[in-house]
This record gives sequence, structure tokens and C-alpha cells, in this order.
Amino acid sequence: MASGKYQPREHQARVVDVSSISHDVFRVELQLPDRDQVSFHAGQYLSVKLPEADPCYFSIASSPSAEHIELQIQASPKWVSAQKVIDALTSGQDVTVELPHGKACLSTLPTRPLLLVAAGTGFAQMKSLIEYLRENGFSQPVKLYWGVRRHEDMYLRSLAQQWHDEWDAFTFVPVVGDDADNDWGGHHEQLVRAVLASGMDWQNVEVHGSGSPTMVYTLMDALVEHGLPEQAFFSDVLEYAPRS
Repeated sequence: MASGKYQPREHQARVVDVSSISHDVFRVELQLPDRDQVSFHAGQYLSVKLPEADPCYFSIASSPSAEHIELQIQASPKWVSAQKVIDALTSGQDVTVELPHGKACLSTLPTRPLLLVAAGTGFAQMKSLIEYLRENGFSQPVKLYWGVRRHEDMYLRSLAQQWHDEWDAFTFVPVVGDDADNDWGGHHEQLVRAVLASGMDWQNVEVHGSGSPTMVYTLMDALVEHGLPEQAFFSDVLEYAPRS
């Protein structure tokens, strides 16, 4: 079931590591001095608060039981706000974070099979969910679809493939955009078509989607049209970018 029962609080975080894991994605590891007093659910997110700047929100990519908080931040010089966050994280200074946020999470183990659909760095949220499920012995089928524009955008494909190889309940389906046109705008529709072709029982599955509002709503509309109960679809987009 998706819910969020913990109240967000501010914390000073020590930056343990910032490493490049692709041409434009950084893996960030944070340590909270009061980690044993900080609780969150798998799939929730946090905000990084910089002086004189709006908060920047990032999915927590680690399990609630992990010692450190992991983020996966997409940044390049042209993305000013994200680049400011990377600059702050690599400055050697502590940073202020607020967590947890988000209702599209797992507070308990689901009772139905899970379909996880991520676009781009939406993979971070799915990583938290998957690690939580594995740690707690979830035995229902779990299927992850990860859609990207280009092969090099699938920055942790080897990890997803490792889950696929080691966990009998888990299936990983990579979906890569049209290599002949890297600016092709149909990658969301391609991802949705791949999901629809999965042959899942839409009356007996819980779906979590993570990506842009366009991707999430395209996915939700298609699945509901094919029989998924709307209350079985979870995404933070429904909360922070509701349709009017």
C-alpha cells in the first residue's frame, strides 16, 4: 500500500561521496548524524535546501534500512538548478536536506504482483522499492520497465540485470528509444506500448510509475483504459503535478 506517515524534518547531511556514473548522472551518498532516528518509506524523496534557492527534490535511491542516503542526480552545465546542487555537494560543506516527502511509497509489503515503470532517473525511486522488497523476502512477481532515449542513458543497467539474474521473482525489461533519432519524441509512447505488451492481469497488479508528468499520465491513462483500477496506480506526479 502506498502512503507516507512520517513527518518531514530538516537534517544536516555530510556528503560521503559524489561520483559520476554516466555522462550526466551523479551518484551521491549522504550521511545523517542522526540516521538511526530518521525513518522513511521505500520510494519516498527528499529536498536539498541551498541558501537563496528553491528546494530541489530528488528520489531516495536507497532502502530505508541503508546506513547512507543515496541520490541519483542528473545534471549538466545547462541545467542550472541541478548543477548548483552538484556544486554544493562537492564543496566539502554539509548540506541541509528535508525528508521524507511523498505518498507513492511502500509502507508495508504489497499483496499483489508489482509493475514498476521508470523513465530516466526515475530508476532511483524504483531502486529503493526493489531493495526494500528483496530485503523483506517479497515473493510475488516484480517486473521493472526502464525507458531511456539512448543506451548510454541507462546508467545502472548492469545492476538491474543483476537483480534479474539473481532474484527469481524479478524481471527487468529495458526499453531504449530510437537510436536513429536521439531527439525522437515518441519514447514515452514506446515505453507504454512495451508495458501494455507485458500480458499482465491488470485487475491484479499494483503499478508504480516514476518519470515526467507526460510519461506518467500517458502510462496511467493507457493502463486504466486496459482495465487497471485507478487506485492501483501510484506516482508522485499525481501529487506534485495534478491535472486540473
